[in-house]
Amino acid sequence: MRKILVVGAGQSGLQLALGLQSHGYEVTLMSNRTADEIRSGRVMSTQVMFHTALQHERDLSLNFWESQAPRTEGLGVSVAAPGSHDPGPARRAIDWLGRLDGYAQSVDQRVKMAGWMETFAQRGGQLVVHGAAVGDLDYFSRAYDLVLVSAGKGELVQMFARDPERSPYAEPQRALAVAYVHGLAPRPEHPEVDAVRCNLVPGVGELFVMPTFTTSGRADILFLEGIPGGPLDVFKDVRDPAEHLSRTLALMERFVPWEYARATRVELTDAGGTLAGRYTPTVRDPVGRLPGGGLVLGVADVVVANDPITGQGANSAAKCAAAYLASILEHGEREFDEAWMRATFDRYWETARHVTKWTNAMLAPPPEHVLGLIGAAGEIQPAADRIANGFDHPADFENFFYDPKKSEDYLTEVSGAAGA
Repeated sequence: MRKILVVGAGQSGLQLALGLQSHGYEVTLMSNRTADEIRSGRVMSTQVMFHTALQHERDLSLNFWESQAPRTEGLGVSVAAPGSHDPGPARRAIDWLGRLDGYAQSVDQRVKMAGWMETFAQRGGQLVVHGAAVGDLDYFSRAYDLVLVSAGKGELVQMFARDPERSPYAEPQRALAVAYVHGLAPRPEHPEVDAVRCNLVPGVGELFVMPTFTTSGRADILFLEGIPGGPLDVFKDVRDPAEHLSRTLALMERFVPWEYARATRVELTDAGGTLAGRYTPTVRDPVGRLPGGGLVLGVADVVVANDPITGQGANSAAKCAAAYLASILEHGEREFDEAWMRATFDRYWETARHVTKWTNAMLAPPPEHVLGLIGAAGEIQPAADRIANGFDHPADFENFFYDPKKSEDYLTEVSGAAGA
C-alpha cells in the first residue's frame, strides 16, 4: 500500500486526502488545528463553488451540505457610474443578472473543513495535529512515497520559488475585508433568485455579496476588495468585529447604496465572522526541495495563488485536487519523481492558467471593449448568461472577452440571434 503525506487541511488537502483514502492509499494528514478549533475559529475565505468544482465533491460523495446550502442560480453585475458617489448618491451605470447553467453553492470552510477532517479520521486516516516546518518534512519525506504540500502560508511556501514569468504583480492589488452576516434582505430586482452580486466601483474597488451556509445556518457574505491606499482600504486598525461591520456598512452606504438598502438590519453571524488582509497574486515552481534532498509537490494556492476578485480560490483548489488525484491513480506503483511532479502540475496548469489570466486582467482597469461587453450584457441576456457561466469555465473567456475583435464579433452574432 502506497503511503502519502498531505500537509494542510484546506479544500485541496482534505479533498485529496479523502479521495486517496477512498482508493486504498495509506494517507497521513497534517493540520495545524483540530476540527473543533477550525469550527469555532475565524472565517477563512469567501468560497463560492460553481458547478464543475461542486461535481468534484459529488464524485467523492463529499457533498455533505448540498441540501442545506443556498442554491445560487444567478450571478449579477452592477457598475457604479463614474464619479457618482462623490458628491451625492451613487448611481448604477450597468445592472444585470446572468443565469447559471448549474447552480453554485457556498459552505463556510469552518463547517466543511471541520466536517471533512472528522470524516477522514472516522474512516481510519491518520490525522496529525501539528504545524509542520521544513525540518519536519525533511524527516517525513523518507517515510512516505509522496509528500503533498497544500498549506498555503508560512515557512513551507518559501520552498517553492516564485515564477516571475507567470507572476506579473510584485505586491497586493487589493485590500480585502469580509463579513458574514444574518438579516440581509433579498435583492428587490430578483427576490426569488439567490445570486452572487458583483458590484464594481471604478477606481475604488469592488463589493461582492454571496449567499452561504455557515455554522449558524443560512447567511450572506459581504466582501470588499479595495484598491490599496483608496477609500476601501480602511481595515488595518479595526479593533473588533463590530467595528469591522460598521465600517463595511458605511462604505456600502457611500459607494453601493443599492446594496446598503438591504443591509440596514444585518448583524454578524458570530464573533469569528470577519476577516481582513491582503496578499500578492503569485505563481510558484511546483516542486519544493528539502535540505536532505527530498522533493515535495505543491498543491493549489501553494503554487497558484490568485486574488479572490474572480471567486476562483475554492474552485481552483477542488480542480487541482481532482487533477492530482487522477494523476496519482494513473501512476500506479511507479516512483513519484520530479518529472512526474512537473507533469502533474502541468495538467492542473491547463485549467489554472485561464483563471490566472482572467484574474490578473480583472485586477487592472478594464479596457474599453470589456466595458462595452459588460454594458451590452444588460441588454442582451445571452451575453449576461455567458459571462456568468465563465465563472465556472474561465477558459471560455478566451473566445470572447480579451480580444476586442472577438468581443465585437460575439456581440454582433448574439445581437443578431436575439433580434431574429
